[in-house]
Amino acid sequence: MSISMSAREERALLSWRKIPHLKCGVVSPNARYPLRHNATLTFTAAAGDCKFASVSIAETKLHHLTPTTSQLLKHPLAVLAFVPRDAALFSAGAIAGAAAKTFTAPLDRIKLLMQTHGVRVGQDSAKKAVGFVEAITVIGKEEGIRGYWKGNLPQVIRVIPYSAVQLFAYEIYKKIFRGQNGELSVVGRLAAGAFAGMTSTFITYPLDVLRLRLAVEPGYRTMSEVALSMLREEGFASFYKGLGPSLIAIAPYIAVNFCVFDLLKKSLPEKYQKRTETSILTAVLSASLATLTCYPLDTVRRQMQLKGTPYKTVLDALSGIVARDGVSGLYRGFVPNALKTLPNSSIKLTTYDIVKRILAASEKEFQAIAEENRNKQKNINN
Repeated sequence: MSISMSAREERALLSWRKIPHLKCGVVSPNARYPLRHNATLTFTAAAGDCKFASVSIAETKLHHLTPTTSQLLKHPLAVLAFVPRDAALFSAGAIAGAAAKTFTAPLDRIKLLMQTHGVRVGQDSAKKAVGFVEAITVIGKEEGIRGYWKGNLPQVIRVIPYSAVQLFAYEIYKKIFRGQNGELSVVGRLAAGAFAGMTSTFITYPLDVLRLRLAVEPGYRTMSEVALSMLREEGFASFYKGLGPSLIAIAPYIAVNFCVFDLLKKSLPEKYQKRTETSILTAVLSASLATLTCYPLDTVRRQMQLKGTPYKTVLDALSGIVARDGVSGLYRGFVPNALKTLPNSSIKLTTYDIVKRILAASEKEFQAIAEENRNKQKNINN
């Protein structure tokens, strides 16, 4: 078996002679990077004993196609083409997530106050709930404009690794749950989303608890102050208080969100699938459906995270909230959360889509420079 790299066409050419009981898998390389860094070949014996196999890889040097400094100064966008695509998309997702969280932070703060009011004021308090407008007024009166963004820093810090781990884990789990034909079923897609959500939640959960304490409990000004107080008074286990309901809440949410988003996009005509507005609308619909079905579990985990919470288990919290506030108590703060979902999904996907278009443009500029250098080399050789 042999693989050769054509400098003129910049593509891998594969030739082989059949070896009995042998399966061959090849991942085509990216022409911008050396073949040895991108080509992956795997061999497995299908049946019987495999006694012999031969593999050879030949690579033509393409250094003369690399852009010069003057060319990069003339086409600065081409510099981005040197960044590995996965790393570039990872950074784009992190930036998009941080921007979306910062923009919607006031709605998130209002939602948290509405969700946790019952536990914070005490079970015997006559005032069982705080309304949306009242929560806005209380924050502005007691803490000023900055109060609406209180607790946003740990949330932004959390969302960067959270998004990275979730997206990476989702890709890994999709490979695991693919069928023998390489297709991903609806059940497999749901399972991949659920496990990705639980993985990212488990890793970044302490930051989520810190963000909640900083946002709703008085007297704290910084993350480090909250963390030291929790360690001193409640121990390390307090950083994972409410993890169980959090995992239970996030698994169906991410599963439904990712699955519905993928299926809706695939159901549309191809000419609409690549449009930015299509991605935004699809993301809003999928996130809304996921929020509506999974929000009660989010309320439960928020109340279990608070210091002095009377709830020990998910069932205990569910029955306690319903007994105190009725079924509507499980959806306390749903309106600001729903209002947050729309701009959050829109900003995140729009930012991500813009960065992807910039990356595509950088690759086109890089290929244009490579074509220019190839023609120059061809003229020299002639």
